[in-house]
Amino acid sequence: MRNKENQLATQGLTVGVEEEFLLVDDKGGLVYQGPEAIADHEKGADLKTEMMRCQVESATGICRGAKEIRDELAGLREQLARGAQEQGATLIACGTATHGQPDISTIGPGTRYHRIARHVGKFIFGGVTCGCHVHVGVEDRSTALAVANHLRPWLPTLLALCANSAFHEGEDTGYASVRHLLWGRWPSAGPPPYMDSPDQYEEIVQGLLATGAAMDRKMVYWDVRPSEAQPTVEIRVSDVAGTVEEATLLAVLVRCLVADALAAPEPAPRVPTEIIRAAQWRAAREGLAGEVPDPASGALRPVRSIVGDLVRDHAAELRATGELEFVESTLNWLNHNGDGAHRQREAYARTGGLDGVLRLLAEQTSLSQTVPG
Repeated sequence: MRNKENQLATQGLTVGVEEEFLLVDDKGGLVYQGPEAIADHEKGADLKTEMMRCQVESATGICRGAKEIRDELAGLREQLARGAQEQGATLIACGTATHGQPDISTIGPGTRYHRIARHVGKFIFGGVTCGCHVHVGVEDRSTALAVANHLRPWLPTLLALCANSAFHEGEDTGYASVRHLLWGRWPSAGPPPYMDSPDQYEEIVQGLLATGAAMDRKMVYWDVRPSEAQPTVEIRVSDVAGTVEEATLLAVLVRCLVADALAAPEPAPRVPTEIIRAAQWRAAREGLAGEVPDPASGALRPVRSIVGDLVRDHAAELRATGELEFVESTLNWLNHNGDGAHRQREAYARTGGLDGVLRLLAEQTSLSQTVPG
């Protein structure tokens, strides 16, 4: 049973969400008009270009609850969808481009992106990916590192929850999140090592910079890390979610996990990075319908059961914040309909091709429901 102090800690945490999207035409081809799509829609919203010109990104402001998160995400997606439409494109929330692409070679604007492309070479063009990053406000870097230690064993579960990239280069990859595998090619990506202190963190970051694995500090692409730009811990393991509701659910659950970490009386368990990496591979393979190591025991358990227990453990504070109905209804919908990858495969089977998958992605990217509370 969680105590009242833990409940108050959960309610006091702030959250921000970043989402990355693709622009495509009606045949699934990437459309390289990202900068133009946001040019007339940036005022009053945090909309950005991304590494490739076929991508755009949005970021919420500082949010304090599910309804606020959902409303901001829905509004941002609507603005991006309008901008895409004005460029003859469709906005889709998918971890990878589903259709085969004849050429992916157009870097987004900004000298930093071009320097990164020169630095890492042609593999940057081997598969464009889109993720979702959840920021939770913390006091300082030392706190962020302690929280990250506690969240390391949860990375496989969070990856499986929003797995949304079954297809790549026109083929079913057999994975629920092939984005995870593609992103893992970056030398500074993956689960972070266990950190004992800010000094150790700094030593490792400086080592990554010295070897050239990271060109700058922002290229430390660990799946959970202290943010370089904001006083937050950033969880960046997930595919971009298919729907606003899934992204909001992810953000609320991450906030709960951060509250648990802040209230933990003991340091986090030292799960070897190699074990977490292997568990993430399993999560990427099987998605929500699969099994991953339980964050507490290490024994394999269904992802649905792990997430269900997390919600039950936090039911009191979620009820107090008016979020429990949303969390339970969204999780029930997800358990019934499957993760994004499962829904993509169902669309493929139902329609007989990738064009059906594309229609599904376009529809659910902008489709949202009312969040209670």
